[in-house]
Amino acid sequence: MPVIKKVLFILLGVIVTGVAITLLVCNYTYSEGTRAGVLTKLSKRGYILKTYEGELNMGGMGNIPNTAPANQIWYFSVKDAAMADTLRQYEGQRVVLSYEEKIKAMPWQGETNYFVVGVRKVE
Repeated sequence: MPVIKKVLFILLGVIVTGVAITLLVCNYTYSEGTRAGVLTKLSKRGYILKTYEGELNMGGMGNIPNTAPANQIWYFSVKDAAMADTLRQYEGQRVVLSYEEKIKAMPWQGETNYFVVGVRKVE
């Protein structure tokens, strides 16, 4: 019997360590910064786990004459419902979004690794 207890104790330790490492990785801020552009979309998505997802059009890229520039779209997630409500007020307007990039997002956090934490309207 002591062998079974020892194996169960080790197994429990491995599980607890694995969960702790996963939570640390998913909550660690890898980078933070700002991005500017036109807020084009904000939606609440998901079949079971609803998350706020958005798109920021950062403008055209390229300088080939007589061609239309390709828009660069940045996809982001929002964890906080209050922040999502604030962002909805700025849809279709130029804004600067402050964000944090996580190493890996859990499914209930959002679809991207970029999480908006602040917004400022560009005048």
